[in-house]
Amino acid sequence: MKTSTDYLDLPRKSTDKVKHVPGDNGAMPILGDTVEFLSDYLGLVSRKHKLYGPIFRNNALLQRSVALLGPEANELVLKDSGKIFSSKKAWDPILDRLFPDGLMLRDFDEHRFHRRILQAAFKKDALQGYLDDMNPRMRDGVADFPKNNEFGFKDSIKSLLLDVAAQVFMGVKMGDEADAINKGFLHAMEASMAVVKLPIPGTTWQKGLNGRKTLKNFIEKHIEAKRATESSDFFSQFCHAKDEDGNELSNEAVRDHTIFLLFAAHDTTTSTLCSIIYALAKNPEWQDILYEECKQIDGDHLNYDDLPKLDKAALVMKEALRMYPPVPAIPRRLIKETEIMGYRLPANTGIGISPLFTHYMEEWWTEPKKFDPERFSPERAEHKRHLYQWIPFGGGGHKCIGLNFAEMQVKLFMFHLLRNYTISVKPGYEMKYNAVPISFPTDGLPVTLHARK
Repeated sequence: MKTSTDYLDLPRKSTDKVKHVPGDNGAMPILGDTVEFLSDYLGLVSRKHKLYGPIFRNNALLQRSVALLGPEANELVLKDSGKIFSSKKAWDPILDRLFPDGLMLRDFDEHRFHRRILQAAFKKDALQGYLDDMNPRMRDGVADFPKNNEFGFKDSIKSLLLDVAAQVFMGVKMGDEADAINKGFLHAMEASMAVVKLPIPGTTWQKGLNGRKTLKNFIEKHIEAKRATESSDFFSQFCHAKDEDGNELSNEAVRDHTIFLLFAAHDTTTSTLCSIIYALAKNPEWQDILYEECKQIDGDHLNYDDLPKLDKAALVMKEALRMYPPVPAIPRRLIKETEIMGYRLPANTGIGISPLFTHYMEEWWTEPKKFDPERFSPERAEHKRHLYQWIPFGGGGHKCIGLNFAEMQVKLFMFHLLRNYTISVKPGYEMKYNAVPISFPTDGLPVTLHARK
């Protein structure tokens, strides 16, 4: 049975008719808890949880919402058996002008239809092609990082991943065209976090709209040529993707999915690698473990069949994603009145679940503040106590479609870095970071690389 689309007519702003739910209006008039939400998200949510329990109302970012906390709440929202939690209505106010009709901005039957077609771009043969294309650029990029002198890792990895993305997502080699795409993408990405969203020349928002136009024009210019030939980039894969019934994407859908996945993949991978590098610098014994693992692979080219050999690297990645999930809060919007945890919530209620809070719940994790990759080992498998206690990639129908690509890209970077270099930070250094909207170090993550002897 198809889901009605009547809910799309609900107001853009979430309802504020949730005063019967435990909670408060926040620390400041109008702004509520916005300042603490942005500066200490985990502290805020943990404090509210102690005061009110697993369900409470929020007032932050000029929106009223209801927080639902814990693995059971995550399962309720992400599994969404009743088709009552809209991803589109939650994300549209933030992203629809810059990244309209991306996969995350579609719901229910429409989302499932597009996802089934896009899956073809994430199958084994396609992933092998992406990996082969990424290898030389990732190797050369790591070799270009400063050595023996402190540098900001965040900006360096962000730049490298942009170059890789221009090639792997768009099929563009380094040069003027790649530079224009990268610049356009950066402007669009920065605009997604703009507070003032008015088309005034010179503003972050207007630069973002111009950036999207650059990406849009590039794709529309090349789409027919991409359909006529085949190559190993995502743009080409989307042009040729079909589901088992032979359905394919329109030109407009190819354009929108390519732009959105470029956005979704870049920031989350940058965040993940920053967290991994920080954790490895603070726990150098794990650098040695991963070095020994990388040494077992011959040559300086990581093949697809080599990926399972990097199982310790996978543990490190999972633990970094537990401690610093790139997306610490996942929003949804209720599309009809529903009872949740004993409270009747009206249609258009903003809903928020928290991967970050769940990942630190002592009921589910042993010493959750400790960096301990072995908690994910087959012998311990702490993450399997509940299907929805470890959710850095979300879950349910909206679970990240590119999670295998993300793990492959992270392993590739770690392979080229750790087989050649060690990472260090200054004694006593603690990474300063903002958890929302995406987890990033606010100080650029100063590190030093030294060649392995």
